Amino acid sequence: MWAAIKVPSNIHGGIIHYNCSSKNGNSRGRKSLVKMCSTSDQHVQLIQKTPSIDALPIMVNGCTGKMGRAVLEASISAGLQPVSVCFSGPEDAGKIVEVSGKEITVHGPSDRENILSSVFEEHPNLIVVDYTVPAAVNDNAELYSKVGVPFVMGTTGGDREKLYKTVADSKVYAVISPQMGKQVVAFLAAMEIMAEQFPGAFSGYTLQVMESHQASKLDTSGTAKAVISCFQKLGVSFDLDEVQLIRDPKQQVEMVGVPEEHLLGHAFHMYHLTSPDGTVSFEFQHNVCGRSIYAEGTVDAILFLAKKVKLKEEKRIYDMIDVLREGNMR
Repeated sequence: MWAAIKVPSNIHGGIIHYNCSSKNGNSRGRKSLVKMCSTSDQHVQLIQKTPSIDALPIMVNGCTGKMGRAVLEASISAGLQPVSVCFSGPEDAGKIVEVSGKEITVHGPSDRENILSSVFEEHPNLIVVDYTVPAAVNDNAELYSKVGVPFVMGTTGGDREKLYKTVADSKVYAVISPQMGKQVVAFLAAMEIMAEQFPGAFSGYTLQVMESHQASKLDTSGTAKAVISCFQKLGVSFDLDEVQLIRDPKQQVEMVGVPEEHLLGHAFHMYHLTSPDGTVSFEFQHNVCGRSIYAEGTVDAILFLAKKVKLKEEKRIYDMIDVLREGNMR
């Protein structure tokens, strides 16, 4: 699978193509620069399609974690400006996170409101990004809503109904999505459209689901659950406890084909459908190595939200489907 991603604006018109997987679905992590153009017309066209990112300040809460750090790196690469403070759990209070020469002081739960209010007053166009832990989702959303700062919530879990109510009542701007990978979200959207428009299309088919994640992830992924729900609407009988969870590193390398360097951060999913008589089969597969796909999607969500705030849009709560439909992704 090939995906084209524009590089920062200081490289005029550059496009990098990332090879996400080979024919057999094994990710290789290769990348090759395949096109560089420098004509002024082409550069102007890219500028017109890409939202302005000049000096847009962001606060990445949970930046001591792998996902938070990946978002910081992607944001800095895109030209966003992280502020010098962020929030995390009490165990990380006082730490200094250094990314691309920028130092960020981590604060624990105490005095968060005063710190955030002060930063927001200094940077009125601030966007907060949350990649903390599920247990902190609702408290953090209440904090952002009380202060009135727009935020992107990439953290999964928590009481989602309460989360949406908190944001709706406060009328703060937010992008809330447990899945920030743009291409994965597009795949899910396509599955949902198929399920809605062609219910029962796969009636009688049997389904096999295998998903591999880093060993620290013990439960079935939300993405797999969403895809399975679509197949159920399409007429397939399948229970979540039938999902084959691969968490053993040896199996992940030898059976699934996960590169060893990505054992600590990957998401390989396979959905295999077979007709009642065994003569027809369909297979859907998406393999993700590392966290860059989610980090890049988060940057797009930040830019999208900043635009909505600037335009004072009536709608306040968005998800990654809204970001995709906008069509201004990098």
